[in-house]
Amino acid sequence: MDEATSEARFEAYVEALVSVIGHADRARPLKEYCAGLLLPVERKSVEPMAAALDPERTAARHQSLLHFVGQAAWSDEKVLARTRALVLPALTRDAPIRAWIVDDTGFPKQGKHSVGVAHQYCGERGKQENCQVAVTLSVANDRGSLPVAHRLYLPESWASDPERRRKAGVPLEVVFKTKPEIALDQIKAALHAGVPQGAVLADAAYGNHHAFRSELRALGLSYALGILSTTSVWAPGAGPSAKKAWTGRGRPTSRLRRDGAHRPLSVRALAMSLPARAYKTVTWREGTNEALTSRFAAIRVRPAHRDHERSEPHAVEWLLIEWPKGDKEPAKYWLSTLPETTPLKELVDLAKLRWRIERDYQDLKQEIGLGHYEGRSWRGFHHHATLAIAAYGFLIAERETIPPSAAEIPKAPRLSKVRPPRGSPHPHRTACPQFAGDGPETPQHRHRSAARQVSVLYTDDLRATQKTIAFVTQ
Repeated sequence: MDEATSEARFEAYVEALVSVIGHADRARPLKEYCAGLLLPVERKSVEPMAAALDPERTAARHQSLLHFVGQAAWSDEKVLARTRALVLPALTRDAPIRAWIVDDTGFPKQGKHSVGVAHQYCGERGKQENCQVAVTLSVANDRGSLPVAHRLYLPESWASDPERRRKAGVPLEVVFKTKPEIALDQIKAALHAGVPQGAVLADAAYGNHHAFRSELRALGLSYALGILSTTSVWAPGAGPSAKKAWTGRGRPTSRLRRDGAHRPLSVRALAMSLPARAYKTVTWREGTNEALTSRFAAIRVRPAHRDHERSEPHAVEWLLIEWPKGDKEPAKYWLSTLPETTPLKELVDLAKLRWRIERDYQDLKQEIGLGHYEGRSWRGFHHHATLAIAAYGFLIAERETIPPSAAEIPKAPRLSKVRPPRGSPHPHRTACPQFAGDGPETPQHRHRSAARQVSVLYTDDLRATQKTIAFVTQ
């Protein structure tokens, strides 16, 4: 790739973001912060980025970036909207958006003062831990994905504590909401903004909430949502009994009925009762080393959530079941509102597309430093995440300039060494092993408009490509 061309594209990309950032004096820190997030420094918090961007004036640069991300009152929503407008044309050049992926991600923390921190489930660690949690919405197709919304989950212990809210600068309009409620707000905002639609994908933490599924149907959105094995459904062809006929005495009965001999069953019990021929082997994509294959069954069922309190039964949906060969019981379950004519392979392919969100989180955390912000405020947390998504969006747009046929991984170039901040670890211990240094910069290099190269490795299970992007940092 031509370095001057990539530099020009980065300049144009940031200029487009500047147009929605507000004051003209925010243009430089915006550009520097985005460039800093793409530099090969181990820690993408403000001070290490300032030291890498301007070793001669680290303190001044640190204060400028700190104010920009922690205090400046620019709109996260406007920057994310502009990022989306800049990146989606590249992402959808060859294929439309297929899915809206809902998920949340945790950021482990040591102290108790960072906004929203609490002892709660942390997906990154796979257990209960002291952490912050953010809910995100991403749009995705088979080529890639882009987060279009993010919001910190504020536990009740924070939402109901005026003093903690004041110190962290939590806006008055922010009240306690569950993660599914936050996700629904993001989905409604995306619909209002005209984001290209796709089927909603989420794991059982969201899909097992009947209210979440009902709201998606009310919004006219299809879905493929993970559910727990205990979720109750009616087997194919079955359903709750009709309401009793009115005898003419008392109030007419309006509710559906169940009894001891006529009750729904768990999806696990239903899956275990299916004959072996109901399960088909499906390959949904090529993995890193081999094709990803498992056994699946798909049947039409009627959800049974509190239908004995309803006057009409729930609509029939797909129940998708994954039962890997050799396992003693099924591993995963989904409910989906895709059309009745949808082939099994298409159901599986869509449900499994949720892996894209894991790639988002991996790249945003390891390459961009999504979780590296060290401030404690509500505004700073969201500003840092917004800029991380903006930087990530530029890399997505750059990746899409590489033809899909590019399957060979070029050798990583050697990069100019970036000076570490005070007290930092050895400079070669970066989060990305492909980054290497070739010696210190000279004063002459520092005093001219220095271009720093960032080698970003993109891989998916179909191909691997590598790009070198140049940024003017002084």
